[in-house]
Amino acid sequence: MEQVTDHILAAARKVIAVHVNYPSRAAQRGRTPEQPSYFLKPSSSLAVGSAGAPSTVERPAGCELLGYEGEIALIIGKPARRVGIEDAWSHVEWVTASNDLGVYDLRYADKGSNLRSKGGDGFTPVGPGLIAADTVDPAKLRVRTWHNGDLVQDDTTAELLFPFARLVADLSQLLTLEEGDIILTGTPAGASVASPGDVIEVEVSSADLTTGRLVTRVAEGTTPFADFGARPRTDDLQREEAYGSREAAGLPAPAAILSPELKAKLESVSTATLSSQLRKRGLNNVSIDGLTSTRPGQRIVGLARTLRYVPNREDLFKAHGGGFNAQKKAIDSVNEGEILVMEARGEKGTGTIGDILALRAQVRGAAAVITDGGVRDFSAVAAMDMPTYYANPHPAVLGRRHIPWDTDITIACGGTTVQPGDIIVADADGILVIPPALAEELADDSIAQEREEVFIFEMVQQGHSVDGLYPLNAAWRTRYEQWEAGKAHG
Repeated sequence: MEQVTDHILAAARKVIAVHVNYPSRAAQRGRTPEQPSYFLKPSSSLAVGSAGAPSTVERPAGCELLGYEGEIALIIGKPARRVGIEDAWSHVEWVTASNDLGVYDLRYADKGSNLRSKGGDGFTPVGPGLIAADTVDPAKLRVRTWHNGDLVQDDTTAELLFPFARLVADLSQLLTLEEGDIILTGTPAGASVASPGDVIEVEVSSADLTTGRLVTRVAEGTTPFADFGARPRTDDLQREEAYGSREAAGLPAPAAILSPELKAKLESVSTATLSSQLRKRGLNNVSIDGLTSTRPGQRIVGLARTLRYVPNREDLFKAHGGGFNAQKKAIDSVNEGEILVMEARGEKGTGTIGDILALRAQVRGAAAVITDGGVRDFSAVAAMDMPTYYANPHPAVLGRRHIPWDTDITIACGGTTVQPGDIIVADADGILVIPPALAEELADDSIAQEREEVFIFEMVQQGHSVDGLYPLNAAWRTRYEQWEAGKAHG
């Protein structure tokens, strides 16, 4: 098998890396891009390493977070400029393994360029073996990474967000990919942090073809940064990003926006009461109006996830409507107890969700789906345990009127604005959107209000006039407090 050589490294005039391309990584990061985005790494960051001759990378002195990312690298064999997707793969000559190394301690100084954080000498080892691109199906490659002998990354290219041919074609629209240029195609979930003394191995394979293991040893840098320029610094956010999760980074779990205690409080009061408390705080436009529930007697409380549809335009639907589109990504990433809220502009002339995707949301544990558009396969959706709030049943498919466009952004639904992370409360009276910062005091005041209303209800039952009773004047409030004290001692 051909091997990566110094000549191949020297031929790379550009090293282009993709930010996010694997669904597993997108789910880990909590965001799924609509289009690929890229950054450049200097060719001086290239190195090659094998089991017999590992490369060595320094964790710069003063740095804490040297991140590794096992990836598949493509080496361009013939220039590509404005090529189509159908021809793009023919411009790739070799496939090999790569490790996209970087120090999170310097990300703050890069303003998104990644030059300092990912451009260090030896920060892009590739190799050791080369697989001829014309001998493999780019959708049937496998990438694996080992950290000190433990398998930490294992994924395939079967369901990439952006297939390799699309990356080549996309890049070639604005720049010429030249012979020898290298494209790093993204990393799956499992990337983490290496320390001095650690060994990272990456291998790419397809059936019986393999690159062999790309081996990189980590050493501790001893030369301190100069007094001028950016110096390493980090925080818990960078630690979480570098390790992949707060738990992996050894950080305490963040305080829940919707704790079990807060959720129980909100479930104990009606939306009518919550609405009056919101109004007291000047919030009148916080209800999602005009929808019907498949489970009208069921009360739900959960955090909002959002999905936006835009009006169908045939040329745009071709690019955004098919495959693993925004609608499917939203459904496939909703978590237990969350509520997927869809912006369909009140369009009733087509469906926005059907039985299969509704079932997927239910299986993932979604508390509800809310759409101000239509629902297909209505009988099947209505039979599910998970409630769906909808404008009307409609048999037509999504593409008749909509393009699934964005997820987890601020949207409009049923006449109000919904942001990801808002708290949704719904019952037989309607659907409310509660700003998380107000939720705790709102719940407490609503519980207190409903206690007062129990007293008022009893007094009305006994024949008292509502004059001065509803709302309580000073005299009736004194009687209420006495009633409340009696209940407490009863």
